[in-house]
Amino acid sequence: MDTILIVDDNPAICDALSLLLDLHGYQTISCHQPAQAISIVGYQNISLVIQDMNFKRDTTSGEEGQELFYQLRRLQPDLPIILITAWTQLAMAVSLVKDGAADYLCKPWDDAKLLVSITNLLELSELRVQNQRLQRQQAERNELVADLDLCGLIYASTAMQQLLEMAKQVAVADISVLITGPNGAGKEKIAQIIQANSLRKEQPFIKVNIGAMPIDLMEAELFGAEVGAYTGLTKKRIGRFEAADGGTLFLDEIGELPLSGQVKLLRVLQTGEFERLGSHQTRKVNVRVVSATNANLAEHISQGKFREDLFYRLNVIELNLVPLTQRPDDIMPLVGHFLSQEAFGQETSSKANEISNELESVLLAHPWPGNVRELENACKRAKLLSAGKALTAQHFGLQSLKIKPTDLYEPNQQEIQQALLEFQGVISKVARHLGLSRQALYRRMAKYGIKH
Repeated sequence: MDTILIVDDNPAICDALSLLLDLHGYQTISCHQPAQAISIVGYQNISLVIQDMNFKRDTTSGEEGQELFYQLRRLQPDLPIILITAWTQLAMAVSLVKDGAADYLCKPWDDAKLLVSITNLLELSELRVQNQRLQRQQAERNELVADLDLCGLIYASTAMQQLLEMAKQVAVADISVLITGPNGAGKEKIAQIIQANSLRKEQPFIKVNIGAMPIDLMEAELFGAEVGAYTGLTKKRIGRFEAADGGTLFLDEIGELPLSGQVKLLRVLQTGEFERLGSHQTRKVNVRVVSATNANLAEHISQGKFREDLFYRLNVIELNLVPLTQRPDDIMPLVGHFLSQEAFGQETSSKANEISNELESVLLAHPWPGNVRELENACKRAKLLSAGKALTAQHFGLQSLKIKPTDLYEPNQQEIQQALLEFQGVISKVARHLGLSRQALYRRMAKYGIKH
């Protein structure tokens, strides 16, 4: 909850402001002298200061208030300060606003105007803090990618950054890697990043979708086949392992590999040796295997569908790519990328790519079961259907958020906690999702004893 410091030598004014602010969900601290204010700001977390311009009954120059303002500004340069002035100090107050004071109000003040000013200033302050945090995160990402080829990956989430940090370490280790995660989340992109930053980056990167291969041709695709090995084969077939010799072989949907293929794959991983179908000549290759699956291989092992010894050969290091709904900070950067000219190769007006606050709320609230792939397809749909006009939720194939009046003003504790978890504690996003102002959300968090 935001704490507001009230500085005025008149106790009645402090009491009146405290009562007003307490009724609207703010915590307040009052003091009557500048020295007390400096001390409080120095050791307490103050979100905003409301200060008078005079602190002696025989003084009306405003010089004391001016001095206090500059002391507070030196102590905390970004601290919002509202000046409560008499008309005689109006020119001075305007001058202080130009020097960084947030706002000024003349006595007697208007309660509604004061509350609006406080709400706006606190929201701006929160945005400033968020921007600073994002800048720090961006600096960390820039440091990470300074020597890392991301292969065009777009991301902003901490979860993805942590995954990339691990991928960076794994890439140079030249060991087998298993990438797990749901369909459409970007497992192939992570495999590309591993290859691009490995010692094999100049060598072949061969991709195989096990789930898309006919079972009767799978072994020939992986290991090759001699002429006549099966009906219709009139020329020698080079398998994917041979094609990837010296480089990396990416086996997507590895859980779909039949047991007969698993035996041969295990041998290659152990010895580098294999035979083409229809041949007794043993061949040897040097291939790094990166595999991926959305299946629970532990369950497949218990059901006899997947060899346990092969699992441990593939899973020297596991990289788990979480679904898009668990990394919501990636959604809007991806939307911006997919809607860009580069993404679709067509000229568009800037207005056509604008995302309103309402539309952003819809995009962030959608669970995206198809993950990045579904999001990309939704952006293509929106680009096509909007025909250069302002984008709406319907263009993305989504429904606008429909919030009941009870949900708008009285979300329950569980809903608030779930939203905090979903949006990683970013109050502005949680408030927008619940249809509340930021201050209204803080009041309800205080009511339910939810800490942030």
